[in-house]
Amino acid sequence: MIKLTEWAEHFIILASGDHIRFEPHQKRILDHCFTFDADGKLPYSVIGYSCVKKSGKTTVNAIVLGYWAYNIEAPNELIVCANKKDQAISRAFKELKGFIRRDPVLGSEIAAETASQITLKNGTIITAIPVDYSGEAGANQGLVTHDELWGLTTERERRLYDELTPVPTRKNSIRLITTYAGFEGESELLEDLYHQIFDPQHNVKEGVERPLGEDFPAYAKGELFMYWDHEPRMPWQTPEYYASQKQQLRTNTYLRLHENKWVSSETGLFNMEKWDACVDLEHSPPLPDKSNHLWVGVDASVKKDRSAVVSVYRDGDKLKLGPKRFWQPSSDDPMDLEETMEAYLLELYQGYSLLSVRYDPFQFHRSATTLQKKGLPMQEFPQTGPNLTEMGQNLYDLVEYGNMVLYPCKDLRYEATCAIAKETGRGLRIVKEKSSQKIDQIVALAMAALCSIKTNSLFADIL
Repeated sequence: MIKLTEWAEHFIILASGDHIRFEPHQKRILDHCFTFDADGKLPYSVIGYSCVKKSGKTTVNAIVLGYWAYNIEAPNELIVCANKKDQAISRAFKELKGFIRRDPVLGSEIAAETASQITLKNGTIITAIPVDYSGEAGANQGLVTHDELWGLTTERERRLYDELTPVPTRKNSIRLITTYAGFEGESELLEDLYHQIFDPQHNVKEGVERPLGEDFPAYAKGELFMYWDHEPRMPWQTPEYYASQKQQLRTNTYLRLHENKWVSSETGLFNMEKWDACVDLEHSPPLPDKSNHLWVGVDASVKKDRSAVVSVYRDGDKLKLGPKRFWQPSSDDPMDLEETMEAYLLELYQGYSLLSVRYDPFQFHRSATTLQKKGLPMQEFPQTGPNLTEMGQNLYDLVEYGNMVLYPCKDLRYEATCAIAKETGRGLRIVKEKSSQKIDQIVALAMAALCSIKTNSLFADIL
């Protein structure tokens, strides 16, 4: 049987037109995992390949698919699972298609092809499926690959993973997982696999073998092989590249992607150095004047949380913090919304031109109805997960890239230090319930800022 690495270096042509050439550590791993014994059996049924971003994981996944499809126990079934947080169809499947198109010998063996399936003349079928697919019961697959397993977080996704376990009716039926680290307590499927090798302190467990030597981050336990690397080993992973990435990425994002370390999905929303850089000591809220156009965010509470009204306005290509106010109710002294927030919003309406007042209807529906009847441009904006994500990511970007101008304000800065963000597939979501400190001014600011960014073009003629 031809070795996987030899086959790939002969047939696999990259987009650049060059044939693939493996780095020494890649060849070391692949030759170990894909060398058949005298009976034609591979040593492992589950192979984990985890390393830092831009280390060629997806390419390795695609090469293994191609090698298996053209060489192993045809006719065969190969299943490629995508990570829904990144793509609908696996990037590895798309890359495999490119390899097949670029080599005339591989291309000549195609019998049929659709967007999600390739059938070869040897009878082997390669099928790409989304992770929420539910039709794979009874499959007789020789190979299943998962790209970025950290993104499989739901019970339905776990059931599919379990359904695609290696089957006993084939001499070789294996699972290949290419991924980097996930989020502690969320990427449970990958975490369970990881903790077969490592304890909670990330130390190698007793009884785990080091099949490629003590100096190399490869581990084996029974039929599980795990390559888990924290070091950059590819020639393009230069110190300059990582210096740039450290500047651009949040700390936990950098650690997960570029050091392959488990992190919490919840971190502080702001880099406070970037926040302080947005503070202009000469800036102050504009005085009442109808020529000043404000977007307003309202975060209301009656008995427990702080309540806040925060406004922003445009000045050239910058968004500036406008007038704001907050109140702290308690169980003994609950908010009188009419005397506090409603009165302040009417004061803003009388002194400025209000373009929009965004509010969550949960606590503020009656007040909003009253204010709308008085002419205020009330706009309902429920604090749902998607909305909290959109406004959290927008405010983070405004601060991160210096497009927000703030005036000195100790209480707002303190709330900024308390604001927690949860990383999601759509961006950073403000997490209100996970912070013991009050962040209602930040939430109101985020609502106003998002409204300004999304609707500014509608009001360009009057600004």
